[in-house]
Amino acid sequence: MTSVKEKLEGFYINLGLTYEEVSDNMWVISDDENNLGSVVVYAEDELVTLRAKVMDVPQENREQFFEDLLRLNAEMVHGAYAIEESSVILIDSLESNTMDLEEFQASLDSTGLALAQHYPRLAKYRKAT
Repeated sequence: MTSVKEKLEGFYINLGLTYEEVSDNMWVISDDENNLGSVVVYAEDELVTLRAKVMDVPQENREQFFEDLLRLNAEMVHGAYAIEESSVILIDSLESNTMDLEEFQASLDSTGLALAQHYPRLAKYRKAT
């Protein structure tokens, strides 16, 4: 029986992704061509989770920002936006037992597409430095 680690690393190789194992059952995928600059994948129990930090939560216009995030969630095919501490993240979870290459690729594709299409809309809330 193939372990989740072997399964995921096989997916990375089959998809031609650049990845680094950063700890036990945790990897960082770097694929700028597909807007996946730094996606963390980790396997825990029977879930595989993909996470990408989008930006810090803005201090101004928060109500409008959160409304926009909720509206963007409705457009998502895979995953959702969430808040973790002071960061906006994009997160998706897959069942490791039934996950196949196509489902994993669909999750990555959705993450990359959301980051590319939604970031300009969200970036307007960032404070100019």
